[in-house]
Amino acid sequence: MSSPQFAPDTIIGPILILDQISDLTLHLAALFILPNGQSLPPLSTEAGNADVVQIAQYAQATVWAARFSLPADKTSHYNWDGQSYLVAGNLTADMRIAYVSCNGEEVGDLEREGSERNAMWARLKSAHAKAPFGLLLHGGDQVYADEATRDHPLSRDWPDSIPRDPARADLADLRDHLREKFFERYAALYQSPEFSWIAARVPSLMQWDDHDICDGWGSLPRSRTYSPVGQTLFSVAREAFLVFQHATSDQNLPRRFADGNGHHLGWSVDIPGLRILAPDLRSERTRREILGAGGWAQLEAARDCGFQGRTFLMSSVPLLGPRLSLLETAMVVIPQMQKYEDDLRDQWQSRAHRDSWCRLLHLVMDMADDPKHSVTALSGEIHLATRATMKMRNGEVLHQLVASGIAHRAPPKIWARILGNLASLGESPVPKHPIRISRIPGQRYRYVAERNFLILDRTQAQWTASWDIEASGPSAPMPI
Repeated sequence: MSSPQFAPDTIIGPILILDQISDLTLHLAALFILPNGQSLPPLSTEAGNADVVQIAQYAQATVWAARFSLPADKTSHYNWDGQSYLVAGNLTADMRIAYVSCNGEEVGDLEREGSERNAMWARLKSAHAKAPFGLLLHGGDQVYADEATRDHPLSRDWPDSIPRDPARADLADLRDHLREKFFERYAALYQSPEFSWIAARVPSLMQWDDHDICDGWGSLPRSRTYSPVGQTLFSVAREAFLVFQHATSDQNLPRRFADGNGHHLGWSVDIPGLRILAPDLRSERTRREILGAGGWAQLEAARDCGFQGRTFLMSSVPLLGPRLSLLETAMVVIPQMQKYEDDLRDQWQSRAHRDSWCRLLHLVMDMADDPKHSVTALSGEIHLATRATMKMRNGEVLHQLVASGIAHRAPPKIWARILGNLASLGESPVPKHPIRISRIPGQRYRYVAERNFLILDRTQAQWTASWDIEASGPSAPMPI
């Protein structure tokens, strides 16, 4: 059976989103998708009924957000439609965090058989039942929207061929078409039973990547991304990202967003002893720059604030990686490889981003100079599981943990071996600070070509990481 389509008598939700944390309080939004004209049953806590606001409307449905608060220092619950939802909200002591990425595929994702597609979501649900998660971090590509451009004359050949000067009426029609296609994909994903069960009980924090817009957004030629069609696509994808991944709109960005005007959509959340820092690697991206002025300002402010504890730096594309410049050189002489140019340019390790990559690594080392502050990088995007390390100036180690994908099927094992061989050559973008791609405990190779997700555990202020890998099973916890 393929993924379900939205039905006119369906209520989808609650999907729990974390707005922010302050004064040991979780400020939450529960997202609901309702058929047009249907009223939402009240959501309540011990403090009373939640405030409900409409945030978007589509041809078949309206999207609502119910906002409420729960304690951040103990387990609590909320009630909706006759059911009680337990939330493991104690984020002040021992806690568990799940990290996922790449929830879909580029072609035919909505036609996949549901239990196969969502097998790792079912595993995550079982893991939560055994030991509850306090947060669910989504590291990019929460939705694969690549096929949304089909079936419209302005975008059906995107990005290979687009009209140069389309009429305003045609662009307005394209916007309507894309809005409905993005809605269909989010609605189908959010009503899948494996995802919706855990999403109703564990607050999510989401960072976007290219497939939330289209494959390679920002690494495509400027003639595509800055065209009227490209800007319409980005605008619709951005609206959908705010609506469905943050339960909000431009006019009401939660305070965790670094730029209240929304020029970039980076955010951070501070928890006692833990900061989750998620720059926006897409809104300001060009073929020469991954971050723009706003993104750099957010990271520099995070460096300068003197945080004590652990920072999880979410970099949707891996921060530490092998020498991809060798593959880029090979593309010049092997025409069959040139179709992968945008995929390689997407990475920090691309020759086009070498200076920016070094700048960010120096910035991370500055953060880690404080003996009371540790930094760990979390990444997805590559549809493989792996880890990497880089020594800091103070002798500490920057760990990078890559978990990808939760639903995207793994690439051929030969690709994992190729990357492993590249990694064996070493990489040192910052002199005297070599990067090492390391094996996950129990694994034979550096890159694991299986679906997976990551579990982060804090026990008595000490953090460990483990992967749940589809065929291999759970890895042993690794101190980080």
